[in-house]
Amino acid sequence: MTSATPAQQTQAQARAALRAAFASAFEREMSLSGGTASAQTALRAAATATRDVLALRWAQTQLADAKRGAEAPVRRVHYLSMEFLMGRALSNALAALGLDGDLRELLAAQGLQYSDVLEREPDMALGNGGLGRLAACFLDSFAELGLPSFGYGLRYQYGMFAQGIQDGRQIEMPDDWMRLGQPWEVPRPELRYHVGFGGRVVVEDGGARRWQPAEVLEAQAYDFIVPAHHSERVSTLRQWHASAAAPINFATFCEGDFMGAARHRVAADALNWVLYPDDSTEAGRELRLKQEAFLTSASLQDLIARHLREGAPLQELGLRNAVHLNDTHPALAPAELMRLLVDEHALGWDQAWAITRQAVSYTNHTLMPEALETWPVQMFEQLLPRHLEIIYEINQRFLTEVAQRFPGDTGLLQRVSLIDEGHGAGSGGQRRVRMAALSIVASHRVNGVAALHSELMVQTIFADFHRLFPDRFHNVTNGVTPRRWLQQCNPSLSALIDGRIGSTWRQDLMALQQLKPLAADVGFGAQFLAVKRANKQRLADLVRSQLGVALNPDSLFDVQIKRIHEYKRQLLNILHVIARYQAIVANPQADWTPRTVVIAGKAASAYHMAKSIIQLAHDVGRVINSDPRVGDKLKLVFLPNYGVSLAEIIIPAADLSEQISTAGTEASGTGNMKFALNGALTIGTWDGANIEMAQAMGVENMFVFGLRTEAVAQLKQQGYEPRKYVESNAQLKAVIEAIANGAFSFGDRDRYRVLVDKLLGQDVYMLMADFADYLAKQAEVDALFKQPAAWSQRAILNVAGMGAFSSDRTIEEYVARVWSRESLA
Repeated sequence: MTSATPAQQTQAQARAALRAAFASAFEREMSLSGGTASAQTALRAAATATRDVLALRWAQTQLADAKRGAEAPVRRVHYLSMEFLMGRALSNALAALGLDGDLRELLAAQGLQYSDVLEREPDMALGNGGLGRLAACFLDSFAELGLPSFGYGLRYQYGMFAQGIQDGRQIEMPDDWMRLGQPWEVPRPELRYHVGFGGRVVVEDGGARRWQPAEVLEAQAYDFIVPAHHSERVSTLRQWHASAAAPINFATFCEGDFMGAARHRVAADALNWVLYPDDSTEAGRELRLKQEAFLTSASLQDLIARHLREGAPLQELGLRNAVHLNDTHPALAPAELMRLLVDEHALGWDQAWAITRQAVSYTNHTLMPEALETWPVQMFEQLLPRHLEIIYEINQRFLTEVAQRFPGDTGLLQRVSLIDEGHGAGSGGQRRVRMAALSIVASHRVNGVAALHSELMVQTIFADFHRLFPDRFHNVTNGVTPRRWLQQCNPSLSALIDGRIGSTWRQDLMALQQLKPLAADVGFGAQFLAVKRANKQRLADLVRSQLGVALNPDSLFDVQIKRIHEYKRQLLNILHVIARYQAIVANPQADWTPRTVVIAGKAASAYHMAKSIIQLAHDVGRVINSDPRVGDKLKLVFLPNYGVSLAEIIIPAADLSEQISTAGTEASGTGNMKFALNGALTIGTWDGANIEMAQAMGVENMFVFGLRTEAVAQLKQQGYEPRKYVESNAQLKAVIEAIANGAFSFGDRDRYRVLVDKLLGQDVYMLMADFADYLAKQAEVDALFKQPAAWSQRAILNVAGMGAFSSDRTIEEYVARVWSRESLA
C-alpha cells in the first residue's frame, strides 16, 4: 500500500483539525442553548461554528490581499449593488468546507435530521431579482478565482417584501428574516463612517467649498463571508447599517415627548427597513435616494480608509482599486468620490477626476429609457447640495469638450447633458439629474450583459455616448455559479454527471462538453430522466403541501419564474394556458400531452398591471384545476413568495423553461442559464442571452419563436394594430373574449377590463403579434415530449452546451478588460 506523501499528510492533518474545530464549536453552541436539541438551536449552532471557521479564512485572505505589491496585476474590486440575493448560507458553506457529512453525524447524535435543520434557515432578504442574484453569483466567483474584492450593499431588515396571496391578489408583508437573529454576519463596530444629508455648502478661506450637512447618519459595517469551494479564499459582502449620529434629544424626552426625542433616530433607521421603497410617493422617492447615497458614501469612505491604512499613496487609488457600479443605483459614486478626494483629502480637481475615471466602471442592465434612474434637481438641492455642485462641474467640463468636438450641434449637447432641462421623456417638465449619463461620463469602461443587449445599447439609449466614446463600450455576458445552481440545488444530477465525466466541471464548466457524446446514449438518457422525475416529485410534494393541488410528475413541467413585469410576458404564458384549456374542453378525448404550468414571481408593490397579471393567473388556475373535464391534462399553479430557496426546488424539476420576453427588451437573463444547466429545454424569443445559449447548444435544441428585434421595430414604425391580430385568429379571439366576459372572474367583466383594453389598444410588448407563433412552437414541445428518448437527448445537449455561462468566465472577462491594471492602459 502506497504511503501518503508529506503534502498529503499535511493536508489530512489540516482536514482533521478543521473537523475537530467545527465539532468543538458546534458542541459549545449547542450547550449554550441549555441542552435543548431543536432544529432551530442546531441551525444557530451550525451557522456559528461554520462562521468561526470562515472568519479565520477571512483574516488570512485580507492579510494576503494587503501584502500585494503596488504592481499587482489585478486591482482590488469594490462591487457596489443595491441588492445581493444570497439565499440560504449553511448548505453552501458546508459544501465549500467539506463539512456537510460532519454535521450530519453531529445532528444524528442529537436525534435531528440534516434536512430539517437546513429548512429552518430563512433566505437572506437582501435582494429581489436577477440583478441581486447575479451579484450573489459574482461573490461566489470572486472567492473561487481568488480575486481581491468586496461586495458592498445595505443591510435590509425586511427585504423588499414577503409576498402573500389573498383571494388571488398579491399582498405585501415585511420579510422579517432577521427576527431570530442573523448568526452569519460578523459585526465590525470599529468600521463606522459619517454620511450627511441636507444643509448647505459654505466657502472657506482660500475659496475651498465645504459641505455642512444638516443631518448626519452613521454607517456601521456588518460582514457576510462567502467561501471558495476549492481553496481557502473567501470574498466579503459588507453591508451597511444606518443609525443617527446624534443620540436622543434629552430635553424633549424629559418633557414627555418620547417620540419627538427620537424622531431623527427613527428617520435614520428607516434606511435599513426595505429594499426599493414604493416610489409612488415623494417620501418614498426621497428614501430611495438617501439609501443610494448612504451606500455609495460609506463604501467609498471604507475603500479610501483601507487604501491609506495599507500605506498606499492616495494618488494611486485608481491604480490599485476598481469601483464597479451594478446598474445606476450606485451611480452617485463618481460624485461622492470626487467630493471625498477634493473636499476631504485636498486633491486638485484634475487629479481627483483622473483617479475617479481610473477607478469607476459601470454595467448597464436595461434597454428601457424609463428604467434609467433620474432624480429631480430640486431633491438633490435639498438632500445632496455639494454633490449637485460637483455634478454641475463635471457636466460643464464635459459639455465644453463635446462642443469643441462637435461645434454647433446643440441637439447633441442637450441629449448627452448630465442634466435633463425638463425636455426629456419622463421628466414631467422638471430638471432632473441623469444617473446613467453620469455613470458613463465618469467610467473608463461601460458594458452590457449579453451580446444583443450590448449591441442595442449603443444603437439606442446610449447611441450619442457611443459616438463620443466608441472604445468605452463592450459586452460581458452574464453567467451563474455552477456550485449553487447545479452542485447544490441538483445533487442527483451532479452525481450522475460526476459518474460519467468526473467533477472538474465545478471549477471549469466547459468540461460539460464531455456530455455531448452521451446525449444519444439510451442508458444515460434513462438515468437522466429518472433524476428529472425525482426532482419533479419533490416539487409536486411542495405544491401539494402549500397549495393543496395534486400534480402529475409524469406531466410536462412548464415553468416561468421571474419578476412579474409586462415585458417578461407572463401574460402571454397565461393566454396560452387559456387557449389550451379551451381546446381540451372542446375535445377532451384528443391525445393531449399532460402539462403542469408553474409560475412564480413578485410584482412591485405599486405596479398595478403586474399585480393584475398575478390575479389572473390565480383566477385561471382556480377554474382549470377544479374542472373535472380537464383532470391531469392541464394544471396551473402560482407559487407565492418566490426566492432563491424556492428556485432551488423548482429549477431542477422543470422540463420547459419559459424565456418569452419581447425581442429587444431583456438585457440578458440568468434564469434561462440555470434552467438549461439543470436539463430544461427553453422556449424563448431571440432575445438577451437566449441567443448565445442557442448558438452554444445548437439552435435546433431550443424552441425559438416570435418576432426578432428588427421586426418588432419595423412593425411599430408601420403602425402596429393588435386588434387586427385578434380578429384574424379565432383561437386568440376566444381567449380574449373569455377574459373580458368574466369566464375566470365569476362573471365580473370589470376585473380585467384595463388589462384587455391595453392588449387590444397599445399592446406595447406585442403579445398579440407573437401569440400564433408561440402556440405553434408549444405544439412542437408537446410532440417532442411524447418521445422520451428524443427529449432527453436534447436536454442533455442543453446541459453540455452551458459551459460558457459560468459566472467564473464572466468574472475572468471583467478582470481582463475592466479591473486589471492593464485595462487602464
